[in-house]
Amino acid sequence: MSRYYVVTGAAGFIGSNIIAGLNARGISNIVAVDNLKKGDKFRNLVDCEIADYMDKHDFIDALRGGMFDGNVEAVIHQGACSNTMEHDGLYMMENNFRYTVSILDFCIEEAIPMLYASSAATYGASTTFVEDPRYESPLNVYGYSKVLFDRVLRRRWQELTAPVVGFRYFNVYGPREEHKAGAGSSVAFNCFHQYRKEGKVKLFEGCDGYANGGQLRDFIFVEDVVRANLHFLEHAKTSGIYNLGTGKAQSFNDVAAAVINTCLVAEGKQALSLEALQAQGLIEYVPFPDVLKGKYQSFTQADISALRAAGYDAPFHDVSTGVGKYCVKLLESTR
Repeated sequence: MSRYYVVTGAAGFIGSNIIAGLNARGISNIVAVDNLKKGDKFRNLVDCEIADYMDKHDFIDALRGGMFDGNVEAVIHQGACSNTMEHDGLYMMENNFRYTVSILDFCIEEAIPMLYASSAATYGASTTFVEDPRYESPLNVYGYSKVLFDRVLRRRWQELTAPVVGFRYFNVYGPREEHKAGAGSSVAFNCFHQYRKEGKVKLFEGCDGYANGGQLRDFIFVEDVVRANLHFLEHAKTSGIYNLGTGKAQSFNDVAAAVINTCLVAEGKQALSLEALQAQGLIEYVPFPDVLKGKYQSFTQADISALRAAGYDAPFHDVSTGVGKYCVKLLESTR
């Protein structure tokens, strides 16, 4: 019998998309690991083929107890608390950091590949987004939990027995994030539902020298994230930590315009310029929240030189194309 692929965070946004991507490659011998205390996440797995499901706590006990010894092909570790506003450091460090170290220990012992989710939050207040400790300045305990594991991995390069690849995800958006509705969901998701409910999109006023809605982020479509993960799963010969973004920052205005124009075209109307959307009140600006001051990244843009040098040359969706495809799927699901 073939060995298992283990996907943690399997019912989550990126994890479930990765399972769907594995299924598309004919791989279904998958152990899906997650915490379904928030039961609605099960919907992300309904159309996926898996061999087994395990609760996260049972899985880590089984891993440490030897149940999976000799039975795993690779671990794709996406499980983590990604709430940047979570202040419980004890929970965050156990859930994000210690859990990941245990998986690393297992993969080294078993000589199997490990892919894992790091985060652009490791850069925090930095304005240079290069995979180098000099530019790591997390603004919250979530970012710290991620950067600490990256640093531990760097200290242990010589111990590795198979490739270990970490991806510093930038602003990921796309299908299967519905369970994160609210602060944890993408700008595109929130803009779509706000427009459908209120007939307009509200963005923050300018801050840090940026115009209204002009703050810049590196927004990456989840299809591109899955493609990169599976490429390294199939082709990685060496280990590394890589930025995973498009390499091109775009504004919140660009996201809002892509959302609204996709909806307008679906209604049989004409797409509008940003200026027309603003003039017609379809995009509105609200005061920047005090709670986010000093904790907000107004600019992110992945330097993807290392990713390209590692042999990954696939193109990325821009905001207009990726958000457009996403909104078409959201429209189909809300009919």
